[in-house]
Amino acid sequence: MTFSIVARDEQNGQLGVAVQTHWFAVGAICPWVEAGVGAVTTQSMVEVSYGPKSLDFLREGKSAQEALDGLIAEDKNQGLRQVAVVDAQGRIAVHTGDRCIQAAGHRTGKGFSVQANMMKNDSVWPAMEEAYLAAKGNLANRMLAALYAAQAAGGDIRGKQSAAMLVAKGEKSDEPWRHVLVNLRVDDHPEPLMELERLLKINKAFDLMNEGDALLAKDLNEAAREKYSLAAAIAPDIEELPFWQAVTFADTGRIEEALPIFKKVFQKNKGWAELVRRLPPSGLLKDDMDMMKRILAVLDD
Repeated sequence: MTFSIVARDEQNGQLGVAVQTHWFAVGAICPWVEAGVGAVTTQSMVEVSYGPKSLDFLREGKSAQEALDGLIAEDKNQGLRQVAVVDAQGRIAVHTGDRCIQAAGHRTGKGFSVQANMMKNDSVWPAMEEAYLAAKGNLANRMLAALYAAQAAGGDIRGKQSAAMLVAKGEKSDEPWRHVLVNLRVDDHPEPLMELERLLKINKAFDLMNEGDALLAKDLNEAAREKYSLAAAIAPDIEELPFWQAVTFADTGRIEEALPIFKKVFQKNKGWAELVRRLPPSGLLKDDMDMMKRILAVLDD
């Protein structure tokens, strides 16, 4: 009852899965990913355990096919399942059970698999393959292109309700949660793919802010300002981005650059001024009375 894609980026090893369906909160049950291990989607008559168990097998060194074969062999209802797995080497395994509701099928290519069931027609997964191969940009954008192509080709015969996307880095780690690049869910929305695309842009904006903070900590001021500017351009209506930019400037002694940013933020919402007052006790802004007076003075400008 879903269309999805699992993929590995050949250039940087990133692993991802993206999905849309006419069902509430698809992101809670279908997509699974772990940095340096693999990505999985479990759908049709969902057996959620296929997700974590597949990752367990991959973590032990089994291939995508070995992981999937082991699970299917133990499943009396494997005819109702649709599952796709990509491992850290880009090997693909996919299963579309013979009892999946039509139209149902899948296509695989180098480092990716697209699959769908209960579709309006059987052109959905070929359209996904074509769109993914033709798309440019990072893995997230290319997977999103595949989802849009599926919807344009007919999509789920029931309509649309939720979508999700997970992307993780390619390197294996004892702390894989630190290497998740995208973790987005649209649980209930009339246009889940449009909302997912919007969230991807915001996700990128906050990533750029974090990159800017890291550069500023290294005194790479011009590079940091460029990152902040890019973030603000992506999400100009989000006050949070310039607020923390101003806080970072102020905390590193660049109060003249911080003041006009604070002023614009405070004009939109004076609550941010109260938040500034609360930062020093938490160690998130240096405790400097003169600096605080200058910051709060812009409220009256």
